[in-house]
Amino acid sequence: MQRRTLSFRIGVAQINPTLGDFENNKNKILDYVQRAKEMKCSVVVFPECSLFGYHPFDLLERSEEVDRQEKVFQDLCHKIPSDIGVVVGLITRNKSRRGKPYFNSAAFLVKGKKPQIFNKQLLPTGDVFDEARFIETGDLSKNFFSFKGKNFFITICEDIWAWEFSKERSPYKENPLKKIIKKNVDLVINISASPYFLGKMNLRDRVTLATAKHFKAPVLYANLVGAQDEIIFDGQSFLMTPKGKKPFQCLAFQEHLNVFDLKTFESWHQPPVLNKTEELRKALVLGIQNFCEKTGLSKVHFGLSGGIDSAVVACLAADALGPNKVFALALPGPFSSVESLDLAHKMAANLGIGLKKLSIVETYEKALRSFSEAFDFKEFNVVNENLQARLRGLFLMAYSNKENSLLLTTGNKSEYATGYATLYGDMCGGLAPIADLTKAQVYELAEYYNLQGKLIPKEIIHRPPTAELRPNQKDQDSLPPYPELDLAVINIVEKKKAARTKTEKWLLANLFRSEFKRWQAPPILKVSEHSFGRGRRYPLAGRK
Repeated sequence: MQRRTLSFRIGVAQINPTLGDFENNKNKILDYVQRAKEMKCSVVVFPECSLFGYHPFDLLERSEEVDRQEKVFQDLCHKIPSDIGVVVGLITRNKSRRGKPYFNSAAFLVKGKKPQIFNKQLLPTGDVFDEARFIETGDLSKNFFSFKGKNFFITICEDIWAWEFSKERSPYKENPLKKIIKKNVDLVINISASPYFLGKMNLRDRVTLATAKHFKAPVLYANLVGAQDEIIFDGQSFLMTPKGKKPFQCLAFQEHLNVFDLKTFESWHQPPVLNKTEELRKALVLGIQNFCEKTGLSKVHFGLSGGIDSAVVACLAADALGPNKVFALALPGPFSSVESLDLAHKMAANLGIGLKKLSIVETYEKALRSFSEAFDFKEFNVVNENLQARLRGLFLMAYSNKENSLLLTTGNKSEYATGYATLYGDMCGGLAPIADLTKAQVYELAEYYNLQGKLIPKEIIHRPPTAELRPNQKDQDSLPPYPELDLAVINIVEKKKAARTKTEKWLLANLFRSEFKRWQAPPILKVSEHSFGRGRRYPLAGRK
């Protein structure tokens, strides 16, 4: 940025709040406000629910939590510095006796003045959202304000998403922005907590451009960063002009204070463009980091099998927490190959993570003998296979109890979709980092990590996937070829298309049959538009 006096600087404080940690969220906001003031900003904008954290879901059942936030908000208002306007997101009470108890709000704060409160009108209820459960509808027509000779119109996330495009219908009956009596606006502000998935930025570009053209004014999209349970917020706040230009953007997947000039659009920092695989890596690493930090856990572990899925989870975990916070267990069974154990040792050595061999053979043989004697069981079948998987889960959970370590599951989306995973076995754990990745995406991440120095032995990448639960077992003995299966998962699960091919029809039948497993799966980091987990609400019983 050129070092000359700029007419009106806007700061975007893209922060990562912790849900319910009001005091620390407040202190972070004050720190960023002070930094923005030192950068000569007239206004600094924070994302949606930046004081409360997002999304609170049924935490809003507890009114005392909102009481706590209100007290911290009052303190925030007293402590902000003078001569700077602050836009911050929070939950406010609906003081009327009608409707839901709260609003999702933006507050405009100026030292010594009463806060101006603006409420969100469009409340998302699809996929991972259910805002209308506790939040009342606001009125966008009241969301204009002025400061230092500039006029602003403020919206909150979904408020700008009701535009209809040529091939798509809006989920809303009408677009409230079209009913707004247009005034002279210098900047439309949209504070957001917009969950990430691959391709999401293209959708944001479309709705912000439509809004900018409608108001004939630039739109500032100030997005949350961080992860909350399964949901990942990527930040990447930006400015969209009515001509479709994006002269300003914040960093992806990390906190960032960036500044632009409202007249010239000059900015302090323009981040690099990420390729899709790097974007995916950053998202998953942030998801693991924040899940650990926000649950108070500092260590993770998992079963390292010598296969591609656990190898990629190992890379992501070491990336997120550092190798000294990551531990792996090799759990060979009666049908495990020597190669698998050797590859697990090589993988751990390459990453510098700890590894311990713990055989399940003796325990398996004793358990199988007891079961066989009790039930006259002789034929080798799925009982034998799942017994091995569940013994591995038993030891992995025992390690979790001993070390207060978070167990990461290593299943991918293609396996989860088919039910090719053992409940209380390889599905044991507290977080599923790659369960929203197709097998092809797992391989893409593996190859990408190896660009950094051959972290994953090439034998892991090239050997046929196998669970090693029976002699000479291969995944493709039970599943369609992964390229066909991945495509079916994309069409049936993500795009919700009708089943047409043989593989898609096979998948759809198995998808319904195995839904009960996914209800009991650990939280799955969401990186696709339609993932398993909180956003999927398929019934278990019924005829499908």
